Amino acid sequence: MSDINKKLDLIREEFSIFSDPRDKYIYLVDLAKASKGLPPNDKLENNRVQGCTSQAWVVRENKDDQLYFKTDSDAMIVKGLLSLIERSFNGHSAGEIIKIDGSKFLESVGLDRAISSQRTNGFSNAINKIQKEILG
Repeated sequence: MSDINKKLDLIREEFSIFSDPRDKYIYLVDLAKASKGLPPNDKLENNRVQGCTSQAWVVRENKDDQLYFKTDSDAMIVKGLLSLIERSFNGHSAGEIIKIDGSKFLESVGLDRAISSQRTNGFSNAINKIQKEILG
């Protein structure tokens, strides 16, 4: 099991304490509030996640063969969801990140039934954007 999968398991455990989807939303908002977000000069069109109903951005940095991401959104739920990408992917190699199935990410952390299909699609688009950029 990769380190990313271990992180996804930990996130699933965190969310499993909430039986009510509204509590999961509240927790996502709390994660969003704790997220540093992005400075305005990083909220550029080429960093924007296409196909997301809200404004969302992903910025990648390479450091010593490891990737790090910073994310932001104008919607708190989306910002909270994007913070899960940071938490899961930061410090990992391109090869590890490419192996993650973006369409299954939310399912793997137990949020697939709690999140609307629009947000699920937008979230998958964020992971697809990351993986396409990695592949060049």
